[in-house]
Amino acid sequence: MAKSIARALLNVLIVSGLIAGFLPSSGASVADVVTDSFFNSIIGQAAASCAGKSFYTRQAFLDADGGYPEFGTVGSADDSKREIAAFFAHVTHETGHFCYIEEIDGASKDYCDETNTQYPCNPNKKYYGRGPLQISWNYNYGPAGQSIGFDGLGSPETVANDVVVSFKTAFWFWMNNVHSIITSGQGFGATIRAINGGECGGGNTGAVQARVQYYTDYCKQLGVSPGDNLTC
Repeated sequence: MAKSIARALLNVLIVSGLIAGFLPSSGASVADVVTDSFFNSIIGQAAASCAGKSFYTRQAFLDADGGYPEFGTVGSADDSKREIAAFFAHVTHETGHFCYIEEIDGASKDYCDETNTQYPCNPNKKYYGRGPLQISWNYNYGPAGQSIGFDGLGSPETVANDVVVSFKTAFWFWMNNVHSIITSGQGFGATIRAINGGECGGGNTGAVQARVQYYTDYCKQLGVSPGDNLTC
């Protein structure tokens, strides 16, 4: 009897091992990588007077991340860490270490693409940069709102008032425009082109170098190589 049970357990272990060998490798846990210490090391550099200092939180980031299970979980643990480092590098650059919720002087700028009839602008609203990745333009607010569940065209200010929605817009943009780039091994430079291509090719070398510096710093903190093709 005991031998039969032992043999059955051994067979289960063998089969489980074989199955595991054919399963794709799973990435790291986002919550385990983005610790309190990691998050606070970024937002801690923002001045006390910054609006974002009392707006952005690690918990809101994790709450929003729950709706995007493929973020930071594709490939190996190192691949996961590189994607997370890249995300926070761009967020750090766009918000000044989580200082800014809204684009500086954004209300004075025109981010309405009137040729986009699928997502028509509300004449009483402004679609300037808001949130961790400073989502902008009616053609981003519209579909982001539909996907997340808020009126992106009618109430774009929700991104600056609801911190979970704010992070969700960053994840929405990332998963639709950047995720496949970083997970396919194209390098950090290609993510800069996806987020702000105008900086590439000499458009704004200082901004490119700043983003790269944040990325390499975060990779170092997370104990992973930044990889190749860092600039654009």
